[in-house]
Amino acid sequence: MSFQAYLDNVEEKTGMTPKQFIAEAKKKNLTKFKNIIDWLKTDYQLGTGHARAIAYVIQHGDTFALKHTTGTHRDKSGKLELAGKKKTNKKKK
Repeated sequence: MSFQAYLDNVEEKTGMTPKQFIAEAKKKNLTKFKNIIDWLKTDYQLGTGHARAIAYVIQHGDTFALKHTTGTHRDKSGKLELAGKKKTNKKKK
């Protein structure tokens, strides 16, 4: 699963975008990784992987180093979309 897919899955589970998590963490003055993880697991029932993905963007923003260049874990770039999944209004035929 790509990094962006983790963020998209968190949005599906919680209804919150990464930007909303960043704003809420800022309001709560959460800056330490462990405290952010504990908050996400307790308040949003996120698993470790999803909590770590959100914690990363809270601490580091939308840029990350590409580690996987092929396969299912590949991200197309080192930039993440933090405003939320792009929703389409296509009607099924």
